Amino acid sequence: MPAKILVSACLMGHAVRYDGQSKPLLHPAIDRWRAEGRLVTICPEMSAGMPVPRPPAEIAAGAVGSDVLAGRAKVLEINGRDVTEGFVRAAENALSLAQEADCRFALLIDGSPSCGSGFVYDGSFSGARHSGEGVTAALLAGNGIEVYSDREIEQLVARVEALDQS
Repeated sequence: MPAKILVSACLMGHAVRYDGQSKPLLHPAIDRWRAEGRLVTICPEMSAGMPVPRPPAEIAAGAVGSDVLAGRAKVLEINGRDVTEGFVRAAENALSLAQEADCRFALLIDGSPSCGSGFVYDGSFSGARHSGEGVTAALLAGNGIEVYSDREIEQLVARVEALDQS
């Protein structure tokens, strides 16, 4: 059975980002995986009932997703509203779907307070970013799902091909 991949809905062309946009990832592997039935699409925030568009949100005080999951940090909107609970619920929804669909991998949009896996923004809403993961990426990785950012598509392709050949 081919390995399944949980993928951010915005990367699949769905206009679900906070600003009402998508960020489609165009790559031959995406088309191939779609045809093979490997892709399981989710927008964690929408699964938790967050609207589109919605105010931008960042993990506060330079923290990362694992800090949010441990209760040491919050996710705040630009207007100061605490949306931590929604982001934790979003991560739990993504993990539940990934486990139900038997996803071994996740391909997530980088930079998001939910899906970022290489970097997240620092909570100042200034565009400053730092290494770290979002809440969903942290929960998935902590539960054995290999997480790749949209910038790591070639590494994911190699990993999936290696697994298919084993």
